[in-house]
Amino acid sequence: MARWSALVVDDDPGIRQSLRLCLEADGARVLGVGNSEAAVDALEHGRFDLVLLDLWLGKDSGIAAIPHLLQRQPDVAIIVITAFATFETAVEAMKRGAWDYLPKPFTPDQVRAATRRALDASTLRRKLADAQSRLEQANDDWFDVESPAARQLLRQAARVAATEAPVLLRGESGTGKTVLARWLWAHGPRKDAPAISMAADSDLADKLLQAEGGTLVLEEVGELSLDAQARLLRLLDDHADARLIATTRHDLDGFREDLLLRLNVVTLTLPPLRERAEDVAPLARHYLARAAARQHRPAFGLSDSAERALRRHAWPGNLRELRNAIERAVILSPGPTIELDDLAIPPVLDVSTLHADVTLGADVTIDVLEREHIARVVSHSATLEIAARVLGIDPSTLQRKRKRYGLL
Repeated sequence: MARWSALVVDDDPGIRQSLRLCLEADGARVLGVGNSEAAVDALEHGRFDLVLLDLWLGKDSGIAAIPHLLQRQPDVAIIVITAFATFETAVEAMKRGAWDYLPKPFTPDQVRAATRRALDASTLRRKLADAQSRLEQANDDWFDVESPAARQLLRQAARVAATEAPVLLRGESGTGKTVLARWLWAHGPRKDAPAISMAADSDLADKLLQAEGGTLVLEEVGELSLDAQARLLRLLDDHADARLIATTRHDLDGFREDLLLRLNVVTLTLPPLRERAEDVAPLARHYLARAAARQHRPAFGLSDSAERALRRHAWPGNLRELRNAIERAVILSPGPTIELDDLAIPPVLDVSTLHADVTLGADVTIDVLEREHIARVVSHSATLEIAARVLGIDPSTLQRKRKRYGLL
C-alpha cells in the first residue's frame, strides 16, 4: 500500500511518466495531469502530500497556479520544476507558496531528495499542529468530572487509550465523542503520528493513506452507506496500518457484521448530560471562562438562579447545547454576572404554581395527581437525575412527563 501521495503537473507526457516511475519506486501513489485546471480539479477531489508543478504548462504559467492549488489544500508541499531556472523565478515561486525549486534536467536521486525534504517538512508542520491541538484539548475540562457515570467512562478510556485496540464510541449528538476520540489518540501509543478524521462522505482511500501509521477517526460511522461499508472493509483488509476509532449516535442495526467486528473491539458509551447533572455547574463555569476570554470580556460569575436553571435543564443537545448557551449569555449579558434572563433555557419551576389541595384521595384525576407529585419532587430535588431516582423513572421519561404536563 502506498505510503504517501503525489500530483505531477507537467504538459510533457514523458516527464510525467518518468516522475511517476521515480516517485512510485519511493512508495508514492501518483496522479499525473497536463495543465493547471486539471491540477486544481484533482486537489478539489483528492488529497495529496506533494505537488510537482512545471513552471510552464504550454502557454500557462505554473507559478500563477500556486495560490489556486494552496487554496484547495493549504498544507500541500509544492515543488516547482522547470528547464528555465533563474533566481528571480525561484524567488517568485517561493513568494507564491512553493516549498522548493527543482531545475531540469534532474536525476531520480535529485527528485527523491527534494521530495523527501518537502515531506519531512510537512510532517514536522503537521506534528506541530497536532501538538497545538492536543494542548487545546488538554485545556478542556470535559475530563474534570464529578458524576459517577463520567468517572467510570474515563477510567475505562484511560485503560483503552494505552492500547491499539479499535474503539467504538457511542453517544447522543453533542456528548463529546470527537473530544474523547482526540483524547484517546493524544494519550495513546500513536500520539506522535497524525490523527485523521473521516466523515461519511469522505474519500476512504485518501483518508486511510493519510492515517497510515497513525489513527483514523471514523465519524458517525452509522451513516456510512452499505457500499461505503463494503469499500471500507476491503481497504482495511489490505492491511492498513492505522488505529481505528469510530463514533456513532445511531444504533448499528443493519450494519455489516464483519465490519462491525473490526470496529467494535471495545465500546465506550458516553452518558448524556442529563445523566451527569453533577457536572453541569463545573462545566458551565469552565465554558464561561473560555467564552469570556474569546469575546474579550472580563470574568463572569453565575447567579444562584442561573445555576439552578442550568442544573435542572434536560440539555437534549448535551455539551454542545450547554457550551452554546453559555457563549450566547456572555455575548448578550451586560455582566459581571450571568442571570437567569441571560440564558435561553426555561426557568426553574415556580413552586407557587403547585396546588396545596391536591392530596391522596382528593377528587382529582390520576393525571392531575401525577403532575402534582412530579412538580413537588422536582421542586425540592437538587437535580433532575435525583428527582428521577426518587420517582423511580429514568431521566428521559421524567423529561417527557414534564413536557406533557407543562412543567418545563
